[in-house]
Amino acid sequence: MSAHLLLDVADVSKRFGGVRALDSVGLQVPHGAIVGLIGPNGAGKTTFFNVITGLYPADSGIFLFDGVSYFPESVSQVTKAGLARTFQNIRLFGEMSVLENVMVGCHCRSKAGLLGAIFRFPATRREEQQIQEKSLALLAYVGLSDYKDMQARNLSYGHQRRLEIARALATEPKLLALDEPAAGMNATEKLELRELLLRIRADGKTILLIEHDVSLVMGICDHLTVLDYGKVIASGKPSDVREHPEVIKAYLGQGAV
Repeated sequence: MSAHLLLDVADVSKRFGGVRALDSVGLQVPHGAIVGLIGPNGAGKTTFFNVITGLYPADSGIFLFDGVSYFPESVSQVTKAGLARTFQNIRLFGEMSVLENVMVGCHCRSKAGLLGAIFRFPATRREEQQIQEKSLALLAYVGLSDYKDMQARNLSYGHQRRLEIARALATEPKLLALDEPAAGMNATEKLELRELLLRIRADGKTILLIEHDVSLVMGICDHLTVLDYGKVIASGKPSDVREHPEVIKAYLGQGAV
């Protein structure tokens, strides 16, 4: 395990019946980098995310996070370890306000417990105030301050994506795993997302990114890993990966080089 690696996994395999969704997949994410996981639809990218974040149990694999061996058995365990993720399909609490959605993310670090929530001790009230202040700061960070009181379901699609990122950041992650954050965005929203992701990295966070927008991943990622049929077919700098014959054949096509 290299000291500069935040996430280091190897030989990760996952079957669904007779289908091998992941076949001995390995991936490394250095501290402070943006790493892209790309490939055609059905390549196993989201399955990999689901395994490393505790949604699916792995059939096998070696998992190291920030130098410590772990096996992702539950979402809460993974979140507490410092790995947060978003989803392909937006999963906000639509009836709750934008601010409340971010506050939900903060509560994974809450110390109040059940008794504090019931009896509203002074320490609990102070913590709730701190959570609200932190959530407001995160909304400002992603550009959603003006919408804090709006129901999340009434946000535009691009703003809902930003809200998901804010909620994930509220968990205080070491690694932010984003599953197709640019999906459905127009050109302006993608540019704003690009600037946000670069700012998140500049502020010391590490990002693992699934994304089909080739220009986005090529423009911001430090390293790319490419999956096809559950196997890694290439891994390296974006400039090298885009010229890899197997990647061109399976995913990019001749016109992308």
